[in-house]
Amino acid sequence: MSVVARAVRAGYGDGDVLRGVDLELRSGEVLGVIGPNGAGKSSLVRVFTRLLPLREGHVEVDGVPLARIARRSLARQVAVVPQSAELPSGFRVEELVAMGRAPHIGLLGAPTAADAEAVEAALRETDTERLRRRAASELSGGERQRVLLARALAQRPRYLLLDEPTNHLDLRYQLEVLAFLRREVARGVGAMVVLHDLNLAAGGCDRLAVLDRGRVAALGAPSDVLTAPLVSKVYGAEVEIHTLDARPLVVPRLPRG
Repeated sequence: MSVVARAVRAGYGDGDVLRGVDLELRSGEVLGVIGPNGAGKSSLVRVFTRLLPLREGHVEVDGVPLARIARRSLARQVAVVPQSAELPSGFRVEELVAMGRAPHIGLLGAPTAADAEAVEAALRETDTERLRRRAASELSGGERQRVLLARALAQRPRYLLLDEPTNHLDLRYQLEVLAFLRREVARGVGAMVVLHDLNLAAGGCDRLAVLDRGRVAALGAPSDVLTAPLVSKVYGAEVEIHTLDARPLVVPRLPRG
């Protein structure tokens, strides 16, 4: 079971952002997507959710072409935590999280006990239970991010796509997000997470895909991907790579003088 992209080309206007991307997100893994600004990381998430049309190539979800999957069915299989999103005003947190159940309930359906259970579990696992009565307008940036994560979890998807989910979060919650992903992966979910922090990616991901100018520059285990020559080439910055608990640790060489 996997989400597969083959020879994907996509972009905006007259320009391509993704230029022949081959990638597979497998069930039961955390796949980290890293790379400099403008490399195409967020665009890849948009392709997987059909928000950015393909110009060439194809994407399949569990063997079914993405183009043939109805939008509601896709929403039951794939949940997204966007990079930054405005939460609709006038709703409390528990109502916002319950919106994640919409693909399962439909327009005229009524929530069931299973829906309520999914919402409660999402609130509990993202530490947003204490916020359930708060209005969206009262939340901090970090709280909003965790509510978005809870809404995605309430969908009970087979695949989670997270676009820089640790933005606005302090160190504790960054680590908790990755711990949350590890729990979901242990249940068989496939998670693709876009990250800027290379050490967070190295410590929390099973495999890393390095995007560079719309192409996959490297793909594999963190220890295989995060080498000094590759990181320096892709990011244009000199680094040293050390090892901590069998994981690479990226240390930038600060300019002197």
